[in-house]
Amino acid sequence: MQLSMEFLTAEESAQVDMALLTSKQKFSTRLAIYALRCLRQIGEEKGLATEDISPEQVKAWIAKDESIQQQLDVDASFENFFTRLVMSSLRPLKQIAQEVNVPVEALTVQQVVQWFEKEGKIQSSQI
Repeated sequence: MQLSMEFLTAEESAQVDMALLTSKQKFSTRLAIYALRCLRQIGEEKGLATEDISPEQVKAWIAKDESIQQQLDVDASFENFFTRLVMSSLRPLKQIAQEVNVPVEALTVQQVVQWFEKEGKIQSSQI
């Protein structure tokens, strides 16, 4: 997937690719990892815990992030869409952080991937 290589490092992408996940679950995992990176940057810039970041702060970060501006023709609809993606990724990130007993910003890629694998197994067993 070309998009994943642009938004994740090669190592992160490889970790997701090796996971025992469906394509949809891999997409969600990639999105959560990228959202975690974005939220960490916003939190560092604003001096906030990841859980305290608002949708407006995500939108403002998108508007000023040059790498996003260069890769995409960013308009208001994209900013809203991307903001919703990042904010919706916060829910599983909070669950992961709670399970491993660390703040969201301290999560590792491996912890995120392992959680999505565990959730994928649970979903598969319920079908």
